[in-house]
Amino acid sequence: MKKVNKICCIGAGYVGGPTMSVIANQCPEIKVTVVDINQDRIDQWNETNLDNLPIYEPGLKEIIQSTRGKNLFFTTEVDQAIDESDLIFISVNTPTKTYGKGKGQAADLKFVELCARNIAKVAKTDKIVVEKSTLPVRTAEAIKSILDNTGNGVNFEILSNPEFLAEGTAIDDLINADRVLIGGDDTPSGKEAKDALSAIYAHWLPKDRILQTNVWSSELSKLVANAFLAQRVSSINSISALCEKTDANVAEVSRAIGFDSRIGSKFLNSSVGFGGSCFQKDILNLVYISRSFGLQEVADYWEQVIIMNDYQKRRFAENIVSTLYNTVSGKKIVFYGWAFKKDTNDTRESAAIYVADALLEEKAEIVVYDPKVKAKTIYGDLDYLNTRTPEENRKLLTVVTDPIEATKDAHAVAIMTEWDEFKEYNWTDIYSNMLKPAFVFDGRRLLDKESMETKGFKYYKIGQS
Repeated sequence: MKKVNKICCIGAGYVGGPTMSVIANQCPEIKVTVVDINQDRIDQWNETNLDNLPIYEPGLKEIIQSTRGKNLFFTTEVDQAIDESDLIFISVNTPTKTYGKGKGQAADLKFVELCARNIAKVAKTDKIVVEKSTLPVRTAEAIKSILDNTGNGVNFEILSNPEFLAEGTAIDDLINADRVLIGGDDTPSGKEAKDALSAIYAHWLPKDRILQTNVWSSELSKLVANAFLAQRVSSINSISALCEKTDANVAEVSRAIGFDSRIGSKFLNSSVGFGGSCFQKDILNLVYISRSFGLQEVADYWEQVIIMNDYQKRRFAENIVSTLYNTVSGKKIVFYGWAFKKDTNDTRESAAIYVADALLEEKAEIVVYDPKVKAKTIYGDLDYLNTRTPEENRKLLTVVTDPIEATKDAHAVAIMTEWDEFKEYNWTDIYSNMLKPAFVFDGRRLLDKESMETKGFKYYKIGQS
């Protein structure tokens, strides 16, 4: 079996950084180099102050502290790292296309192709190339074609090794993974490559959790896993709307059905909507693939998961407007949270972005507090929507660092992220700060309705009348 001594990971983002950190920590004899052309991002990974790492994940900075400079390195020297490595992870961004064929649904693979062409140009020895980014089915075939036709005559084995990380628990998900999926060819060299990657994970995971498949099954499994999880969230969110109309409590409904062993209790927490880099992107990819094969009914089925998620965000925003006497113009609304979930600073597809956008269209004055998300990111998220000019966004929305002071003379507080610290606040003081009646819109079902109403709030909780 081929022994891996040096690993290169192209892409220092939410997948590449934590994954390579754990591999370096668990495999001290392997040199792991993470490369990225973004100098600013690499500088952040090399920061002396570990609180300034580009990614916030519980447990990450401790691992970085014990491995960086020993067998874990972050650099912009891409070609050198490719040249000296035995195994190369491709972990670059694969956003949904914003142009051309498949716009709004298909994955944009330009960064993956650029990686493949660069590997082909630089590599002088045989390499194992691993797809770590979430990719459409049959992407490995395209990567292999590029490598074989533009390379220097060396042999490339292409593997699919999709990540199944949940942000906020990524380090634990890596160290205690339910399963690791490795897809590749069933040729002798393909089997050897799969075994080489399996041996890395076997440093800390039982062998029965390391699953080998063909490459197509591996690629599709990633899309399907995220689609099924998102489907559960949209399903319970659809029921939350019904609960609000019928005096049912969505938490009680979730608990009741969660006791059914055929259903289970996970991913049945109703909220303002799912976000993150994977769920929406992967479902749209599944929709596009299904349509491209003429499976219209399959595409329509999965597209409805996205439609329901968009409806939940829109419904939350509309409820704020209608409750505040059908106008929020000039009214101060405090957002607690901007990240798409707690314990991460990732804001991609966060519900907060779209709820804020809808309220800003109504000329609300929004004040945002998030313990881990920087103002630059928040404004960037709004600017990307291109609904208003950047100047208008900065005029109508303010980012603050004091969550209690932020509520002074506010008409409403909207809880957009389930950060634990929000439960610890002195809500009596917050009530005193606010204009009356003081409204709280709990998009994460974080607080106790009876307790909040006792304090004097007009309190609205998703999935509960």
